[in-house]
Amino acid sequence: MKNLFLVLCLFLITLLNAQVQPTSDSGRLHAAHTGKILFLLSFKGFDQIKESDFIREYTLTNTSDLSFIAFFDRPLTEYTSKLCPDIKKDSLFKTGNYQLALWIDDKEIYRSNLLPGAPQQKVQDTAVILNRSLINNTDGQGSWSESFWNRFMNNGGEEALKDGRHYLRMEIRPYVNVNNQVKAGPLMASGELNLQVSRNPVIDVRQITLNIPRPYDGFPVSSEPFDTGKIKQLKGLIREGVFKRINSIIVINKRKLQIEEYFNGVDRNALHDPRSVGKSFASTLMGIAIGRQFIHNEDQQLSRFYDFKKYQHPKGKSEATIKDLLTMSSGFEGDDEVPDSPGNEEKMYPTENWADFALNLPYDPALKNNWHYFTAGTILLGDILNRSVPGGLEKFAEEQLFSPLHIKNYRWEYTPQHIPNTAGGIRMNALDFAKYGQLYKNNGRWNKQQVIPESWVKKTLTRQVRIPNRKEEYYSYLFWNKSFKVNNNREAETFYCAGNGGNYIIILKDHPIVIVITASAYGQTYAHPQVTKMLENFILPAILR
Repeated sequence: MKNLFLVLCLFLITLLNAQVQPTSDSGRLHAAHTGKILFLLSFKGFDQIKESDFIREYTLTNTSDLSFIAFFDRPLTEYTSKLCPDIKKDSLFKTGNYQLALWIDDKEIYRSNLLPGAPQQKVQDTAVILNRSLINNTDGQGSWSESFWNRFMNNGGEEALKDGRHYLRMEIRPYVNVNNQVKAGPLMASGELNLQVSRNPVIDVRQITLNIPRPYDGFPVSSEPFDTGKIKQLKGLIREGVFKRINSIIVINKRKLQIEEYFNGVDRNALHDPRSVGKSFASTLMGIAIGRQFIHNEDQQLSRFYDFKKYQHPKGKSEATIKDLLTMSSGFEGDDEVPDSPGNEEKMYPTENWADFALNLPYDPALKNNWHYFTAGTILLGDILNRSVPGGLEKFAEEQLFSPLHIKNYRWEYTPQHIPNTAGGIRMNALDFAKYGQLYKNNGRWNKQQVIPESWVKKTLTRQVRIPNRKEEYYSYLFWNKSFKVNNNREAETFYCAGNGGNYIIILKDHPIVIVITASAYGQTYAHPQVTKMLENFILPAILR
């Protein structure tokens, strides 16, 4: 996982720059369009926008960008204060925000209330211009306005925006939420745009050629047949932007390289940033350390490594185990899927010591054995390893994992204590990620050397904890487990590593196949669903003939 603190800082800077109060030079533009939403082909800073940049007609494709700028007659707080006069002005920003709605052909498709708290209070108190990217296929990072568009597409937009001509209307209102009662105010701004939608390209597979794999250290080239038409169709759809920001697809079949495709200027030497895929490496290194007897076993309590009397909320923590952290089912109050959780990872990154952040969290024994995604726990695993193995974690990983696999070109990210970031901070090329997956398929062996204890591999490739609110999905030792559908009539069970942006190392349980997909759709809500579509509709049907 990338250093999200830096990403967050850049996001906040962008947010502040995108919501502004007009200067005297821009006053005429604001005065001419107060109460309107206007659209642009791509995002520009407000001081760069000219009247000629505004568009009335727009061709929506899978690769185009679109931004909007809204001009208000007064700041958001002045609207919300009238909706809720009993709440002090300095608390209003925690109570309400903008409400955005999109209509297609005079039918409301999607309405969303932005969560309170961002933009910051100063912005809500002063800004009379909202300048945002709505669709950003160029370099978007999943900002709230991009996420709003993606949610719209997932909640009726896909169906409404079939190829052809359409009429889009956007509205912005203020809202407040008091005692779970939402109250919306009058229209702050609205705008219209005529659309020509062209999102379903015809792919002529006769015009598409597949890359011919070359041998790679550890992987000879496979002669196993596969449905080349399916992969050509997928390749064409990636090029047309139907599947976005996909960087590589690797298929290893019977320990040989069967499919090797790259996109977006990437080649086999490029180092990929797979974010939380790197968490799984913490599990691997823990298994190796246990096999070398530097750590007794995964049932060892954390009190063996930490004196919890020196940390906040010590009660109950002495019962926490390494296995609790490996299965994301500890009693620490940390849940990355809950923004207000004390241990949410976004609260960890600004701190000076990430391990101390985790150790100081509140602890609730009732949470133990209940799965909740806890990135800070993987930092503790890295810290425990660094304390326990000779020479520290980085040297241990090099000698015990990467050197046996002949992986030479890789790069860690680090914690503030310069320990390898086991929250997800390792980069390597796609074929080396495939080696890592194949190592598990080999029951931990590589070139006749037992790199990972076979018993550890078996535990990892066994369902450990059920993931709540997901149908038939499980978690293991920092690996995920679920089945993908193949042609809607059978399933392929997998254990896999996954990371933000749509990054995967996939091990098929009942087939001699490893699949690697790298992508950079960071923060985008479509990132993981589109990989599921790629697997179920193209890759798996092509290779599981």
